[in-house]
Amino acid sequence: MTAVETARALQEKFPGTIRAVVEFRGETSVTVDLAGLEAVLSYCQGELAFDLLLDISSVDNMGEDPRFVMVYELYSLSRKVHLRVKAGVAEDSLEVPTVSGLWATADWHEREVYDMMGLRFTGHPDLRRILMWEGYPFHPLRKEFPLGGLPSEMPDVAFTGTAPLEGGPFVTSSGATDRVSAEPRAKGER
Repeated sequence: MTAVETARALQEKFPGTIRAVVEFRGETSVTVDLAGLEAVLSYCQGELAFDLLLDISSVDNMGEDPRFVMVYELYSLSRKVHLRVKAGVAEDSLEVPTVSGLWATADWHEREVYDMMGLRFTGHPDLRRILMWEGYPFHPLRKEFPLGGLPSEMPDVAFTGTAPLEGGPFVTSSGATDRVSAEPRAKGER
């Protein structure tokens, strides 16, 4: 069964849940309602043998409704088929069902989406930040987050001791007054 045939099978099994099937450059994407996302992914994992969750990511479409889109990259090792499943998440809810019970690797992927985008996963066993420190008030991959960062109460732990790449190909400005000028740059670059 190819990815297109898999998408057709999903349309037959979940007629009111599948919103769109798009094939582009040999890749198949299935867009589902958020309410039916868990059932569709469970069916993909159990009945359709998508035993590998390659990635979970999210997209911020600021100004559109729904604002966020969850993207699940699935692969079947036995059938050698790749399938992308998408679901829109409205800005007023920000709640997505966890799939960590279906694929163990979803645990860290969902924590990253929570940390960077602020989407919460209901039923997740350990939903806490994975990249930013606990208590950080922002979500850096949202479109309203400025490239230079935002001021926060960052612990001084990151700025003590000798720089690990001191004398290397990059230089940092540890005494900089803002994040943009403190970013690593190639030597000689201003």
